[in-house]
Amino acid sequence: MKRFVLAAVAAIVMSTAAYAETIKVGVVGPFSGPFALQGKNFKAGIDAYMAINGNKVGDNTVEVIYRDLPAADPAQSKALAQELVVKEKVQYLAGFYFTPDAMAVTPILKQANTPLVIMNAATSAIVTKSPLVVRASFTTWQTSTPIAKVAHDAGVSKVISVVSDYGPGVDAENAFKAAFEKEGGQIVEAIRMPLSTNDFSPIMQRIKDSGAQGVFAFLPSGPTTLGFVKAYKENGLKDAGIKFYGPGDFTQESDLPALGDAALGIQTTFHYAVSHDSPENKTFVEAATKAIGNKAELSFPAVGAYDGMHIIYKMIEATGGSQDAAKAVDAVKGLSWVSPRGPVSIDPESRHITQNIYLREVTKADDGTYYNKEVQTFENQGDPGLAAAK
Repeated sequence: MKRFVLAAVAAIVMSTAAYAETIKVGVVGPFSGPFALQGKNFKAGIDAYMAINGNKVGDNTVEVIYRDLPAADPAQSKALAQELVVKEKVQYLAGFYFTPDAMAVTPILKQANTPLVIMNAATSAIVTKSPLVVRASFTTWQTSTPIAKVAHDAGVSKVISVVSDYGPGVDAENAFKAAFEKEGGQIVEAIRMPLSTNDFSPIMQRIKDSGAQGVFAFLPSGPTTLGFVKAYKENGLKDAGIKFYGPGDFTQESDLPALGDAALGIQTTFHYAVSHDSPENKTFVEAATKAIGNKAELSFPAVGAYDGMHIIYKMIEATGGSQDAAKAVDAVKGLSWVSPRGPVSIDPESRHITQNIYLREVTKADDGTYYNKEVQTFENQGDPGLAAAK
């Protein structure tokens, strides 16, 4: 009996250490519903990476398994992650468009022995919830801080802040406020809207009544940002000279055809524009366009997913295909490479991505299409929000 038990234990140890023939990656995102285009971009970025780099790392084949989460739903997010880990036996979790969904998964990572690679969710605090989280995307602190200097340099001294009332919105509000007040500016009013808000006319009236020279805003990319920018134009704020500032969620490329001239001249700061001029981005855009089927639908979640897969491939390479979450994460601390967005690296302490943030201005091309033109670069930006998250 003793020999039998020892043999059984040895078999278990050998099976966990053995190289797997197929490495499964579980990706959770909005593949249906109002944010389905963002999920489509997740898949386009993943497909592009695998088309360029193949589906094998060493002797191991990479398989991606998708789970649909149409809207923010932390309980369902956790349930889907558990299903992927237990039933599908994925070795890596990735994706996650909304912060509450990513937060809900962090408590299971240690027991599951599974790293989590964030491809979008943008609250700074996510990486503090588990040492097994690595961010491939951005945070709203990171993208919202530089625009405060842009506003100040344009002669704007009074701004009203309008954000969705959830993690990234609160982060964006705090980031802009801290940076703008440091420049000597004043926040005359701060409005937090329910995440479900879709009628922005009352908000636009409050902006007009505030006496602010500009509005800083943050909402999750998709129908909400599209509606907000349209309301800004239709309610006369643009014509009244009230300047619009925010992170690039508001002018994601897939929304520009619908926004049309209403978006012209709007300045945003963001980590990526489809128009970014580099050989790496040209290769990425070509592959991602083929994957998504229509370049006009290509947007920033695709590059987060593309770079997320790069991180996962490096993890698989470092572990040889064995399931060792801590070793996998340790292997990418300090990792640097040239992304389609520019030079990036993974901070060895925070596991957050360091990257350039670009000031972009919506411009009309000669062929009548609209694009985000990069006009200034803020190099090697970390996440100012990490200090606030601790």
